[in-house]
Amino acid sequence: MDSINSFKGYGKVDEAEQAAFKRKTRKRLIIVGVSIVVLLAIVIGAVTAVLIHRKSDSSPNNVPPTQVTPAASLRTVCRVTQYPNSCYSSISSMANSNTTDPEILFKLSLQVAIDELSKLSEYPRKLQAEANNTQLKSALEVCVNLFEDALDRLNDSATTLEVGQGENLLTTSKIDDLETWLSSTLTDQETCVDALQELNETEHFNATVFEEVKAAMQNSTEYASNSLAIVTKILSLLTGFKIPIHRRLLGFPRADSDSEFPGWVSPTERRLLQESKPTPNVVVAKDGSGQFLTINDAVKLIGKKNLTRFVIYVKAGTYVENVILDKNKWNVMIYGDGKDKTIISGSLNFIDGTPTFATATFAVAGKGFIAKDIGFVNSAGAAKHQAVAMRSGSDQSVFYRCKFDAFQDTLYAHSNRQFYRECDILGTIDFIFGNAAVVFQNCNIMPRQPLPNQFNTITAQGKKDPNQNTGISIQKCSITAFGNLTANTYLGRPWKDFSTTVIMQSSIGAFLNPVGWREWVTNVDPPSSIFYGEYLNTGPGSTVDKRVKWAGYRSTLSDVEAGKFTVETFLQGQDWLPEATVSYEPTL
Repeated sequence: MDSINSFKGYGKVDEAEQAAFKRKTRKRLIIVGVSIVVLLAIVIGAVTAVLIHRKSDSSPNNVPPTQVTPAASLRTVCRVTQYPNSCYSSISSMANSNTTDPEILFKLSLQVAIDELSKLSEYPRKLQAEANNTQLKSALEVCVNLFEDALDRLNDSATTLEVGQGENLLTTSKIDDLETWLSSTLTDQETCVDALQELNETEHFNATVFEEVKAAMQNSTEYASNSLAIVTKILSLLTGFKIPIHRRLLGFPRADSDSEFPGWVSPTERRLLQESKPTPNVVVAKDGSGQFLTINDAVKLIGKKNLTRFVIYVKAGTYVENVILDKNKWNVMIYGDGKDKTIISGSLNFIDGTPTFATATFAVAGKGFIAKDIGFVNSAGAAKHQAVAMRSGSDQSVFYRCKFDAFQDTLYAHSNRQFYRECDILGTIDFIFGNAAVVFQNCNIMPRQPLPNQFNTITAQGKKDPNQNTGISIQKCSITAFGNLTANTYLGRPWKDFSTTVIMQSSIGAFLNPVGWREWVTNVDPPSSIFYGEYLNTGPGSTVDKRVKWAGYRSTLSDVEAGKFTVETFLQGQDWLPEATVSYEPTL
């Protein structure tokens, strides 16, 4: 019999909380069902009002339409958010809020979020000084780093709004960036809560600190969510009015898509990935034949926010070290002599006192990261529970022919846009997890034998806000058992309220439990707000007759539904993958 009590997941909710959320969700669905037509009318009305207002500004008489008022416009915009009251009160108190333009209102919402998160950023330091145990201090340190990253994402969002003369704010690529960075801001803050909550598994949990941090984060979380909703529900609609978006038909690749990698990988970067040994800036070698013996020494040479590619070549060998590339390490490429020849290995783990977020053998946050022909290992073993081999929060990152080898929580696809091609991923519980917008293509996904009385879950997706553009997409992969696997194994379990995962066009082995998926809380169906689905899978484990009957699960996605999770659509890959020079398949 399966035993969920033999382990606990990172940031696990309790059963009472989950049941309460289900009741709340049912009520919300009824309200949404009644009001959806009204909401559509509101959004269209907001767009129409702006267009009329702008047209009147350019008319000879320049007479503004009397039916458009700033207060009404702000209320209309805020109606599309999860927190309309905080949206209205926070923006209306700002200077320059006397406007009917949703673009300006969005900029004000973003400034509100930046101001609030700036005030919050020092709060974990204060709590650290008062904490009386090392594990709590370590969890608060995770919050410190995540708040810094979240503030950086908000500032990036503000920067992208600074357009030159004749330049347009409402381009599809800018909207995509804003949705991604605001989604990541929410994920960063949620991960702070996860880091504190997982201490509930130990004697070091401090309920007072946990509740204080959650309360302190309420405004910053709500304001970031409001900005994200405005981008997703209002600005993206305005984009359609201002710039025709000619989407290619699903299933038909671009005329120039002869590459295996998404479009945001440029021809220059593609050459780097396709060359067997690109010219490096620095060589690391255990035998002394390079400039450095360790990867961490090489990392010290990386400049701050490089706009050009910095290439590190790591020769064959096992490098026992933990490597962190922070948010200022941009456009780094690291490659080795093969995923089984060049190996970076660490053993930090939760049982020995390290927060899950900080256990990663290799962690990267700076944008534009590329890894090729290299292995990432966490050797702590199953008994040490959460022990991450790779954590990526790098936007527009690419992993090609890499290996990720651990047990519980192997690969933490934390946030932003990520692409994995021809990689090997081994693990047991939730071994592909996080809240990035991530696509795995042509990868080998291999569940292995866990501890006695445990079961395996391949994925655990952490989407918390309905407007986040995040989820796990596994396309054209091979899902097979690694070694002698006898434990019950599932494709995944929903970690958060809006978890999103699809498995499509993949081969699934006979090891899979026929129900396919597992609930997070034993015998409690996940909320209907999740989105889980399968599409054109093959192999003995792909039969869907006995799959779960969750309201949020679709055993057979339509072509249109599956098409939303391709590289071209889900990652907006045609805009950035050409920069990484990795082949990809843009569509179904």
